[in-house]
Amino acid sequence: MNKLTLSKTFGCFQFVYIIFGFFILFKSISMYQKLRILAAIFFVSNCSFGQEGIPVYSDYLSDNYYLIHPSMAGAANCAKIRLTGRKQWFNQADAPELQTLSFNGRVGEKAGAGVILFNDKNGYHSQKGIKFTYAYHLMFSRDEIDLNQLSFGINAGFIQSQLDETEFIQSGDFDPIINGTIVQKDAYFNVDVGASYNFLDFYAHATVKNAIETRREIYTEYESDNLRKYLLSAGYVFGNSDRILWEPSLLFQMEKKNKEKAIDINLKAYKNLDFGRVWGGLSYRRSFDGAQYRIGSGIASQNLQYITPIVGVNFKNFMFAYTYSQLSGAVKFDNGGYHQITLGIDLFCKPVKYDCNCPAIN
Repeated sequence: MNKLTLSKTFGCFQFVYIIFGFFILFKSISMYQKLRILAAIFFVSNCSFGQEGIPVYSDYLSDNYYLIHPSMAGAANCAKIRLTGRKQWFNQADAPELQTLSFNGRVGEKAGAGVILFNDKNGYHSQKGIKFTYAYHLMFSRDEIDLNQLSFGINAGFIQSQLDETEFIQSGDFDPIINGTIVQKDAYFNVDVGASYNFLDFYAHATVKNAIETRREIYTEYESDNLRKYLLSAGYVFGNSDRILWEPSLLFQMEKKNKEKAIDINLKAYKNLDFGRVWGGLSYRRSFDGAQYRIGSGIASQNLQYITPIVGVNFKNFMFAYTYSQLSGAVKFDNGGYHQITLGIDLFCKPVKYDCNCPAIN
């Protein structure tokens, strides 16, 4: 074991001990001290570097905000299991695909916990991982009817990244840098931290993904390890619960190292029925940064943008959702879209507590 590997392993164990000690200490201090410590996490995370993890697609719109915001663990009145499968370009070999399995629920009166398993594959690169979540929920309501909740959450994740070089060399092609006979693997540790605020029919979330530096050894030394990403989202639910509820929302994301930015503009509608609820919506994603390409004798620029319709149904304690994303623009790899299915079940449900239009909580 070389010095770098030993240093990484020792650093990961150190961080696990720190997190474990933090939660023991956290339970024994006053509410004021808890707020100060949780706020400090966000300032500390600004001084570290990032790592890859679960890609941010439109899965969060399928009743799964916990997948991207750890502070939503245990925020709802039911424990939730969500299984998601996403596939791009069915007619292309080694096309990107992603599977996630998540569970989160309430632990006691003010805490939440959860776990996420994921498998992400994109060509010759793949990653598998598990994330454990702890969240703490502070209620500011004077009664249990009006929702006024501030939540903090943290994910601790272990990820294995893999690069399959055995398929690189084809038809006698040769690159002296590529061995062509090995499958490189490396495992590492990282964390996400976040906060959520739910007030009546309004909600807002902020999350820093991949908040610490962890170096992978399967890539060259020239590739940046800073893959930290910032997520900000907000939404508002309005309408008549006996007829139709409307939910416009936004999600803004920015990568720290390359400053790439994108925004999702979403609109969902809910209809309550005797057996549960049906819902649907539309999401539009656009990047702020364009890529240039040659067209004839000139140069044109194109921004990443795609449209995603969503349909879903909640039947008693069961949930099903389907999304289809279609990339738009003059330059694209394939005319096919991105298909995603989400299956879910709600467990240990408590009676509806709050008098609000808040599908993610009630």
